[in-house]
Amino acid sequence: MLEINVVYKSNLERTLRIDSEFYSKENYKVLDVLDKFETLKLTEVAKVSDGNHMSISDKFTDTGIPYYRGQDIHNFFIEQSSPVCIDELTYKVPQMKRSHLVKGDVLLSIVGTIGGVSLVSTEAPATCNCKLAILRPQTVEGFYLAVFLKTRYGQNQIKKFVRGAVQMGLILEDMDQIYVPIVSPELQKRISSLIQLASEKFENSKMLYEKVNENFLAEINLENFVPNENGINEKSFQESFLTSGRLDAEYYQPKFDHLIEHIYAQNYETLDNLVTIKKSIEPGTENYSENSDGLPFLRVSDFDKFRIGEPEKKLTEEFCYENKELIEKLKPSKETILFTKDGSVGIAHLLRENLDMITSGAVLHLNIKPNQQVIPEYLNLVLNSPIVQMQAERDAGGSIILHWRIEEIKNVLIPIVDVAAQKNLADMARESAELMSQADKLIDTAIKGVEIAIEEGEESAFHYIEGNS
Repeated sequence: MLEINVVYKSNLERTLRIDSEFYSKENYKVLDVLDKFETLKLTEVAKVSDGNHMSISDKFTDTGIPYYRGQDIHNFFIEQSSPVCIDELTYKVPQMKRSHLVKGDVLLSIVGTIGGVSLVSTEAPATCNCKLAILRPQTVEGFYLAVFLKTRYGQNQIKKFVRGAVQMGLILEDMDQIYVPIVSPELQKRISSLIQLASEKFENSKMLYEKVNENFLAEINLENFVPNENGINEKSFQESFLTSGRLDAEYYQPKFDHLIEHIYAQNYETLDNLVTIKKSIEPGTENYSENSDGLPFLRVSDFDKFRIGEPEKKLTEEFCYENKELIEKLKPSKETILFTKDGSVGIAHLLRENLDMITSGAVLHLNIKPNQQVIPEYLNLVLNSPIVQMQAERDAGGSIILHWRIEEIKNVLIPIVDVAAQKNLADMARESAELMSQADKLIDTAIKGVEIAIEEGEESAFHYIEGNS
């Protein structure tokens, strides 16, 4: 549909942008709604900076102080992500001090997947890179600010100011053109109480999930497993290339042999014997929808082992119509395990309901074969455990962009414990997932509550919140 807006030169944005998308009716509609409120610029309610600009990738480690990057901004609480880490010496370098995070900071993704929002909810030392803006609340509740930025009124303003062609980004200088509605202190506090309760449920879920992992490792006698970090491992040509087809030294690190020997010593199966593996499709960027009405297209960056977010990309109605039968077959069903093979490899997510979307080709669909003595929750737990993560590291390591071949995934070794133990672990995993789901619902209620306050008034917002929390 043709859309026309007339804008006077005197009303152009500060850098005199003339791209039509910036002046769309939807953008004006958002501003019209916000104009009915008392608003302040984002720079008036928070101190705005960004993260570290130094190159420190050679300092990355698996453990230490979290170093958050754009790809870690998936969840409302940043502590739910699985970032790379840096050591304490690097963290304490004077140039790093400006990027040290404190409890209550709001992180905003400003490069790549722009508009992601996460809240720093603990006092634990942490830092981030320059792909993230650090918003340190000054005159509003930090929880409220994070929630507002997640609403459609926050997201619309953020996306409106995205600049660039190849590398899209949101620059800090534009933050003073993003407006935050100032709701009453009572509503801010009510929103904060919802988020605080969500944080507590998340922490309880996290502790329970860690306990499940500990119990699993104890079941397979690996609770005290310490990988052999010896850097030397001798292999004959028969034992190496003729067996695995690999000649890279990283593949033959002793720690991998050490793990496999432990698995061989007990009951196990290859993944291929336990599940059917189905691959999805890559429709091509030309079939991405320009609006939010298309079929959601789930990519690796859209989910983690705990939850599935709102996919950033949608597929056009034309593509879906032309491929209707194929798409219906590719929609994942309840108890399917989504498993990533490209990019962030080895992430498993068990579906607890059917999904009305399709996944990218980088996400495999695993379904347990009939008559297999393995419970979906148990298999999902094992796939996310260090047992499988180390096998992923061995197979997919050494590449700039990680890729785990399906033939290698089929040969992943899965320790099998008795059904009673599986059920106990599954019950704990379900309880952890339920707590996580409750936390997500509280966050969704807070976001919807703020949107209702903006659209209908605070009385309606309080009524909605009390009825949904």
